[in-house]
Amino acid sequence: MSTETRPRVAEPTRKAAPQVSHARDLTRPGFYAKLVLMMLVNAFGLYGIMAAWGQQDWAVLVFLAVTLAVADYIYFSKRAIPAKYLLPGLVFLLVYQVYVMANTAYIAFTNYGDGHNDLKGPAITQILKTSDRRVEGTPTYPVTVVDVNSSLGFAVVKDGEVLVGTQENPLAPVAGAVISGGRATEVPGASVLNLAEIQQRSQEVLDLRVSVSDDPADGWLRSDNGTMAYTARSVLTYDQAADTFTDADGKVYTADEAQGLYVAQDGTSLSPGWRVFVGTDNFTRMFTDTRLQGPFFSVLVWTFAFAILSVLSTFALGLLLAVVFNDDRIKLRRFYRAMFILPYAFPAFLAALVWKGMLNQQFGIINQALLGGAMINWLGDGMLAKLSILMVNLWLGFPYMFLVCTGALQAIPGELTEAGIMDGAGPVKRFWNVTLPLLMVSVAPLLIASFAFNFNNFSLIFMLTGGGPNYPGAPIIVGETDILISMVYSVAFESGVRQFGLASAMSILIFFVVGFISWLGFRQTRKLEEIM
Repeated sequence: MSTETRPRVAEPTRKAAPQVSHARDLTRPGFYAKLVLMMLVNAFGLYGIMAAWGQQDWAVLVFLAVTLAVADYIYFSKRAIPAKYLLPGLVFLLVYQVYVMANTAYIAFTNYGDGHNDLKGPAITQILKTSDRRVEGTPTYPVTVVDVNSSLGFAVVKDGEVLVGTQENPLAPVAGAVISGGRATEVPGASVLNLAEIQQRSQEVLDLRVSVSDDPADGWLRSDNGTMAYTARSVLTYDQAADTFTDADGKVYTADEAQGLYVAQDGTSLSPGWRVFVGTDNFTRMFTDTRLQGPFFSVLVWTFAFAILSVLSTFALGLLLAVVFNDDRIKLRRFYRAMFILPYAFPAFLAALVWKGMLNQQFGIINQALLGGAMINWLGDGMLAKLSILMVNLWLGFPYMFLVCTGALQAIPGELTEAGIMDGAGPVKRFWNVTLPLLMVSVAPLLIASFAFNFNNFSLIFMLTGGGPNYPGAPIIVGETDILISMVYSVAFESGVRQFGLASAMSILIFFVVGFISWLGFRQTRKLEEIM
């Protein structure tokens, strides 16, 4: 039995797997670029850690330390390649979303605001400092007003040594300062204010109290003119064991932990107070405070009306124009479409200011040119101001709806329209039974987003009417055209006494309202998907 020798087929040569280079490869330029970038990140991180240490902000310190450690591990490890792309976004999410939301929720359950800005310890020190008198028999010191990291302070010369302190830090010796004429003329790490600068910031200088030492009993330095300082002490006596203040007349102020105030038996209190947990008081106040609940409910109703009417009006006009100019028989369609986009391209806040001038009662072009010199108070009357806001928002919002509807209409298959024609349906019937249901599948989520945007359309209200005309007798500055978000701004910044706790509670309410409406709307849009 003979055996045939078969030709030997050469096996295909296997290509070596390509070597995946890594950024830790010292021969690649990418390693050095990454090294420089991480050096900068670590430098800024360490600076933040030291600043947090100095301010005793332990939460920020721990967050920065953990973030730096995780970033260094991820960007110098071969095992965490996907995390290299996720980490920056995750950090920004934690800082700008999660932290902001959590902090707002925390403030909503406190009395944080003017008069209750800090903790109890600093509040006690501030009460002592704001109830002070000059100590008899103490000398005056030539003083230099300095600016230390944007905080005013005093620099005095004592026993040939320059001492510098600020509102937060007591007097401490500074090396390298220059003395001329018995006062400091140059201070390392601080800028010396001249007479003109002192006059510009005279109120800050008058309010400045610089502690002589860490013991409040030693008093603090004050100045009436920015050139000479004297030692002052509080006219109040603080009893740490009893946690009470006693004034020169013997009136006793006892700590009320529920309010965060020192209150006497006659109801008078000392300012400032301190930040305390007040539970749901800020939420219930919106509905139970007789002076606040009326304007609040009016603002709440107008906010819903403004958001709903804005969406309906802009969508109706945008859809109408989109349907008309989607017809091939219309001439110069591109030109008209470009013209309709112009209001959308113009910045909204600038457009609101332009409309505010046009709607001016005395000099506006609408009254003077279009209405023959009529004196219609478009922005001063409550109903007319609301109508003006809706009309201006229609001008600003319909181009967006026009673009959205135009794109959605062009995405609808032409066969469906032809089928409707063959079934004998007229243009109106085809629109309601074919075009609009298919259009809503694409447009409904955008209408929900538009509702959320208009529910918080702060810039239009602020620029056009400022929320006015205002309600008389309200405990805060609030007007007939204010929506919830502009009312929040007024409570937080414009109503004399800033009430951040109440403003945060209103923000939480807005969050839940918008969230619920959006959830409900998206749930309903699922039914529209069955059409497809």
